[in-house]
Amino acid sequence: MDFRQVLVEYFKQPKVHTFKYIIRVLFNFTFVNFPIFTGFYKSSTVDLGVMKTVQIPEPRISQFLFADTTFSPLWLILRVYTGYLWMQAGWEKIQSSTWVGPLAGSALKGFIMGSLKKSGGSHPDVYGWYATFLQSFVIHNLVIFSYIVTFGELLVGIALILGVFTGIAAFFGAFMNMNYLFAGTISSNPLMFLFELFLILGWRVAGFWGIDRYLLHLLGTPWYPGKIFKTKK
Repeated sequence: MDFRQVLVEYFKQPKVHTFKYIIRVLFNFTFVNFPIFTGFYKSSTVDLGVMKTVQIPEPRISQFLFADTTFSPLWLILRVYTGYLWMQAGWEKIQSSTWVGPLAGSALKGFIMGSLKKSGGSHPDVYGWYATFLQSFVIHNLVIFSYIVTFGELLVGIALILGVFTGIAAFFGAFMNMNYLFAGTISSNPLMFLFELFLILGWRVAGFWGIDRYLLHLLGTPWYPGKIFKTKK
C-alpha cells in the first residue's frame, strides 16, 4: 500500500468527533489536495470520505496561450520590452554615485522620504504598514538596499532579454514593481507588473526564443527532471 492509499483509508474512517473531522480536513488539504495541485502526484478522482478530490484539466485556451510555442513571438516582444525597461533603469543607477559608490543610499533615502510624506492624510497613497517598514527597516540599511535595487533591476533586465529563467526573473521584476507601487510610485510600474504576470503564467514558452529553450530542457523542473538529472535505467 503506497502513501496515497494509506491516506485514503485513513480518511474513510467514520467521522466520530468534530475535532477529528477538522483534523481530517486539514490533512486532506495538506497531503492530498495541495500535492495534487502542485503536481507532486496526479489523481483524477479520490474519494476520501470527507470530499472528492478532482484534478481539473487545463482549459484549451490556457494551453494555447501559456503552453504553446505558437505564442512564443508575443512572449519574446513582452519579455524583451520589459527587460529593456529594467536594464535601462538599473544601468542608470549603476552610473550614479548616489546609488552605487561613495554616496550610495542618498538617492534611495530621498525616494523613501518622499514615500513617507504620502503616508499621511485621510486618503494616503502609501499604506501605514509599508511606511512603517520603510521607516523602521529600510532607512537603516540604505546602502545595502541601494545595491540590491540597482543590481536587481539590472539582472532582471538581462535575464528577461536573454530569456534565462524567464518565470523567475519575471517574478522578481513583479516583486520590485509591487514595492514601487506600495511606495506610492505609479510611472510604468502597473504596465510592467501586468506584463510580468503574463510572463509568469507563460513561463514554459516565454523563453522559447531565448536561452530557456535549451536551459529548461537540460535542467527541467522540480516535478520533471531535465536531461542532466534523469537517472539512467
